[in-house]
Amino acid sequence: MARTDVANYTDTVQLCQDGKYRWVFEMSLYKNPTILFLLLKIFAWIGFGIWLFTILLQGCDAVDSKDFWAMAWADTKVFLIVIAGLLLLCAMGYYLYALIMGGKYCVLFEMDDKGIMHKQMPEQVKKAQLIGAITALAGVKGGSFTATAAGMNAAVRTEMYTEFASVKSVKAFPHRNLIKVNETLKHNQVYVAAQYFDFVLRYILDHVQPQAREKFSSK
Repeated sequence: MARTDVANYTDTVQLCQDGKYRWVFEMSLYKNPTILFLLLKIFAWIGFGIWLFTILLQGCDAVDSKDFWAMAWADTKVFLIVIAGLLLLCAMGYYLYALIMGGKYCVLFEMDDKGIMHKQMPEQVKKAQLIGAITALAGVKGGSFTATAAGMNAAVRTEMYTEFASVKSVKAFPHRNLIKVNETLKHNQVYVAAQYFDFVLRYILDHVQPQAREKFSSK
């Protein structure tokens, strides 16, 4: 469970003075392919949607079923090549991004009984700095709460907030340190170290709606 009374602070889920749990997760972009899989999935679905729309248009122009299937197969072959090229470019772009980021994806999470915030930190913000800031917020050592919180927020590059009341499903991937908290049109990816995975997962499941708990799955 999370603790705030340890003198020798380690990378933990911390309960801070404002009642929020905070933790840092630094993921290897090379060893953990979660983000790459997400990007490939998005591009694959976009390609599928374009292909399906094209096939439906072909169906309107086809003289008979034989003509339709011939045109559909010709278009499918072209789209397979195009989609394969897009996925290859996507993978190349991902590894270029990983190289620029030094192979690390550093994220700050904030969680309370209302929801959870996922904050991506720029590469110049080091994990040790974030851990020190969280430690100050938790009250383990002295520090200005307001100044520390403002400094952490100022360093944020992008962020995503998920309100537990709006969550439709929760999926856990323990081997990837990943919990997916899904709304209708927004999917938040929560990363947490193995020793705190069950604690964070249980907290999320305890605060989402019953119908979301019913759709929970673990892989």
